[in-house]
Amino acid sequence: MRKIAIVTQKGGAGKTTLAICLAVAAREAGENVCLIDLDPMGSLTDWGHRRKSEDILVMATVPSELPWIMSQLKMHGATVVIVDTPAGDTDVAAAAIDATDLCLVPARPNIFDVAACGGTLKRLKVQERDYAFVLNQCPPQRQTPRIQQGIDALAAMGALLTPLVASRADYQEAARKAMGVTELNSSGAAAAEMRELWRSTRARLESRAQKGRVA
Repeated sequence: MRKIAIVTQKGGAGKTTLAICLAVAAREAGENVCLIDLDPMGSLTDWGHRRKSEDILVMATVPSELPWIMSQLKMHGATVVIVDTPAGDTDVAAAAIDATDLCLVPARPNIFDVAACGGTLKRLKVQERDYAFVLNQCPPQRQTPRIQQGIDALAAMGALLTPLVASRADYQEAARKAMGVTELNSSGAAAAEMRELWRSTRARLESRAQKGRVA
């Protein structure tokens, strides 16, 4: 079972939207997916309540229950679990980091988000967890100095997954309709981005698992 946490200190980086769209892309790729909501705001839980399909299990819980829930999900055949967390360097985020194999750290391409990743990175290194950055909410015209600066800064701090995720209306519309972007507009640019991001995430997880077997 692959376990992923979406973590960052900076609010507004798009953690919940990323968790949702990545989960739907993974489900469409044949995974048995569960989304876990650790954020007291409950945006992910609300999405699950509004969703017409029951193909993705969505549950809210507290950090102390995470180990037991993970064991139960594995017993019941889940293959991918994605944990959404609140912003900030909190005990909640620490619990999610401890309970998962890979942490995705979303950041918008500006100096404030990139700088805020520093605290999250320190936490990940202390807890010895694998991580990768996702540059999120980028302007659709990718090759600008601001985007390149964000790429360079995050690449210098650690792994940066591809693709860069653009700021597109499909993400907001999919959230409004309790869908993922790959369901809303399967042939759109946002859908293509999210499928590629899932492939990159899966490859990162598989690489980590392979290293663990060799060790």
